[in-house]
Amino acid sequence: MEHKSNIAPLYEALLAYRDSGQRSFHVPGHKNGQAYRKLLEQSDGGVGDDHRNEAEAKGKRGLGRSVTDGEECFRQADEQRHGNESGGLTLQGGHGTHGSTTDVVPVSAFLEMMRLDVTEISGTDDLHHPEGVILEAQQLAADCFGAEESFFLVGGSTAGNLSLLLTVCNEPNSFVLVQRNVHKSVIHGLMLAGARAVFLEPWVDPASGLAVMPSLETVQAAVQSYPEAKGVLVTLPNYYGMGADLTPIAEVCHVAGMPLLVDEAHGAHYGQHPELPASALSCGADGVVQSTHKMLSAFTMGAMLHVQGPRLNRSLLRQRLAMVQSSSPSYPVMASLDLARRLLHTQGANAFTAGLAAVDAFKRGLAELPRFRLLQPAQLLQQEPPAEAKPATGGKSGAAAVPGRPEAVPAAALPSAAGYTAQDPFKAVIYDGTGVLSGYGLQQQLEARGCMPEMSDERYVVLLFSLGSSLRDAEHLLQTLSQISLEQEQSQSSGELSKRFTKEAENYISTWNNFQEGTPFSEPIPFTLQPIMEEDTTEVSIENSVGLRSAEMVIPYPPGIPLVYAGERISTSMAARIKLLRDEGARFHGVSDTSLQSLKIIRE
Repeated sequence: MEHKSNIAPLYEALLAYRDSGQRSFHVPGHKNGQAYRKLLEQSDGGVGDDHRNEAEAKGKRGLGRSVTDGEECFRQADEQRHGNESGGLTLQGGHGTHGSTTDVVPVSAFLEMMRLDVTEISGTDDLHHPEGVILEAQQLAADCFGAEESFFLVGGSTAGNLSLLLTVCNEPNSFVLVQRNVHKSVIHGLMLAGARAVFLEPWVDPASGLAVMPSLETVQAAVQSYPEAKGVLVTLPNYYGMGADLTPIAEVCHVAGMPLLVDEAHGAHYGQHPELPASALSCGADGVVQSTHKMLSAFTMGAMLHVQGPRLNRSLLRQRLAMVQSSSPSYPVMASLDLARRLLHTQGANAFTAGLAAVDAFKRGLAELPRFRLLQPAQLLQQEPPAEAKPATGGKSGAAAVPGRPEAVPAAALPSAAGYTAQDPFKAVIYDGTGVLSGYGLQQQLEARGCMPEMSDERYVVLLFSLGSSLRDAEHLLQTLSQISLEQEQSQSSGELSKRFTKEAENYISTWNNFQEGTPFSEPIPFTLQPIMEEDTTEVSIENSVGLRSAEMVIPYPPGIPLVYAGERISTSMAARIKLLRDEGARFHGVSDTSLQSLKIIRE
């Protein structure tokens, strides 16, 4: 479909609807924004009919013009953000800053978006039975990402994980082999499917203390022990951008006749540039879920499910997708998926040039701030960033040498790092090398100075760059870290924390980890939708919960990896880990007491 790669059929259909001037006698009830337009017309700078007609004339069938208009909005917003020293924000449409008593009405840009918010009418197709522009958009996505078939998701990667598990677990009590440190949506999928999960313990990088994915040996052993399993599900990359070659695991699964399912939520960009790791599809995965909104340019909740090969029941998968996704999907979200794909199709690897240049500039500057260190695979630790960013020369993703960078040491020469041989360059994971600032503490310092990280844990801060990042972003971040370093050096109040943090570094476990030492995989654990009755529970302090079975899941968020499952017995180390995370400022989902002073347990 190379000749069609420059079109965005679904997005263009929405523009055509917007420009058609047809009267709406269908949902949604805001009627292309008319419900709010009167309010806006009554305020300064409102959008009346004359403004609307002028906008229509400018944007007639104009994919390029609409993008240009959008870029102008972003340019003005950027100038406003950086030019307003007081930090205030003048809002469009005649209303004031946060806390004002002025009526709140949608800004004109929001109203314009509502004009694209349509439903299943003539010309816009149907996500659950696509025959027109949605079908064409999904076919273009499959071509772009290397799949046999791709499905748009409007419920994030969550919808993809649920539908894959409900597809492979096609009967009650189906066995499925699942990486232990998975997103909570996978656990919910197991519950919905009534499955029995054999949890595979992840390989833990000894240098960083972070869990990556199960080793090849662990997968092999579990597949041999449970040949009746319906599939294997792993997460790659992890939240920190860490990963390894998935190909050998895919081969083990396929020899056993099992599909390999991959939660690649943070790797939608993989395989699209020589400096990026290979995609799960190119490594042989059968079903792959990607959050197109995370690392590419779709709206939040926009994701994709890619499939290939004969091991997944496609018709059942379509039924499951219809079960877990809204029958009234968001057309702006779907159009953003169409545009995100088009950006890659038309620009190719060049789409990442500016973002990678920003990352390289940040890493060069970080090398001049010895206090802060960067997480990298062992074979990359001695490498220096290139003197200047250079365009990619093409080649197979994850395999080609990168101009300006020395060759990586072969993974075979580093057996101790075999489980962590690839790092997403856009995930800059930093930490305080002196041990004074925890990851949470460093995040608070960054946020206080206008830099909002993706996440943090006890030790690390994850800084997420993307194809939308700029050199200006990198410069601001470096200036902020320099200020933090200077102020910390001048501070004399962190000696005790420094000693404690340094002492416990080798025992560090992040919110991403939840592994049990000494066993490569668990006994089958049954999952069900049957709730634990309130009268069968009681609350105890975390200190007194050791040895008792939890009545709720304990989920640090982000990233959303359960530390404790409902029904799981709490060990001494688990209780200590919960207290450490709580005291360091982690946020939790799944618990009734979000302060985590107490925990609901099952009465024995």
